[in-house]
Amino acid sequence: MKMFQKEFYQQEWSYVIRQARKEDAKELAEVRLRIDGETVYMDRERGEDYLDSEAFSRIIEQDDEKENHLFLVAEAKGQIAGFSRCIGNDLRRSAHRAEFGVCVLQEFWGHGIGRHLLEESIKWADEIGLEKITLTVLKTNTKAIHLYEENGFEVEGILKKDKRLSDGTYYDTLIMSRFKEEFPLSKGNV
Repeated sequence: MKMFQKEFYQQEWSYVIRQARKEDAKELAEVRLRIDGETVYMDRERGEDYLDSEAFSRIIEQDDEKENHLFLVAEAKGQIAGFSRCIGNDLRRSAHRAEFGVCVLQEFWGHGIGRHLLEESIKWADEIGLEKITLTVLKTNTKAIHLYEENGFEVEGILKKDKRLSDGTYYDTLIMSRFKEEFPLSKGNV
């Protein structure tokens, strides 16, 4: 187990962030499918690149076995409200970094769940000695960009016309990274 369970409180309810377990697989498949249909900010349209419960079970098992991978879920009101993954690299030249991704059900936006998934992932990455966390985000997702910047991420590049919606609209994608030595945990934002 890489992380203990941690509880966060809202005015009328609380949520827990913890490491994903194999028994979460079925619900994770449903949550991912639902999130993909709720927002244009995800890489996929609803139903694309579908991961069933068996696929999620394998991912959870693999992430649990690898020291440089972390799969977190946020539980709120008796359900999985969102999840995040940090995926490290086994190649020696890239072993100092991990890729981060996060998604939260729309009904739970604005309650700090995405922020806490990110912050717990940063703490974990710093503790195991990862020097760099990278992520991609649509240039139009200003709330997420602001959150990432608050936590030490900087834009490293822009992928122009990287995503095309079914209506033909193009979106640019930002590549953002956080370097451990530049933004230590003691900064006060994590």
